Amino acid sequence: MATNITWHPSLTHSERSLLRHQKGFTVWFTGLSASGKSTIATALEQHLLHNDYAAYRLDGDNVRFGLNKDLGFSPADREENIRRIAEVALLFADSCTVAITSFISPAKKDRDLARKLHEERGLAFVEVYVQISVEEAEKRDPKGLYQRARRGEIQEFTGISAPYEEPREPEVLIRSAETAVDEAVKQVLAVLDEKGLLRRETRRGIGGEIETWASGV
Repeated sequence: MATNITWHPSLTHSERSLLRHQKGFTVWFTGLSASGKSTIATALEQHLLHNDYAAYRLDGDNVRFGLNKDLGFSPADREENIRRIAEVALLFADSCTVAITSFISPAKKDRDLARKLHEERGLAFVEVYVQISVEEAEKRDPKGLYQRARRGEIQEFTGISAPYEEPREPEVLIRSAETAVDEAVKQVLAVLDEKGLLRRETRRGIGGEIETWASGV
């Protein structure tokens, strides 16, 4: 780290929160490829946006087209990939935006680092584990990646030739094979509500019904 730099203070997080009428935090989706985490994360983002929240989803594939296009899938590159995304999510959360990340993030120590960065800044970090067996993920396999990994065409593939360390105590556990997308979103919203991260108002809920829900400050 460079030593000839100085941190320049700005508005406090509480000031930003008051002005933007919402709290900033990170919802971190983790799970095997084809677990459905990106689908659920996208649905959560859409639901929050439709209810007047500033929210932004960071996707594991998408960031490799730009920010992380210089990284591969070696253990060292995976670690750097998650470190960068953790820092980006932290910036979003500090700006009082809801950061939604969708990354396999297979290593516990990398997810723990992301959590620690947020906790050190007093920002909430909600880990969502989208659980699925390798067998079920292979049945879905929309990109055909598991088959390619089985044939040896893809190295260091999580669940086949690279390990996935399951979260021990995620804030939210979604059993993907038996949970519909809208129900999964409701699970996440319920936990965000319990943690006091959402404002309670009457809004249009999932499926179009009008409901009183936690939709910030």
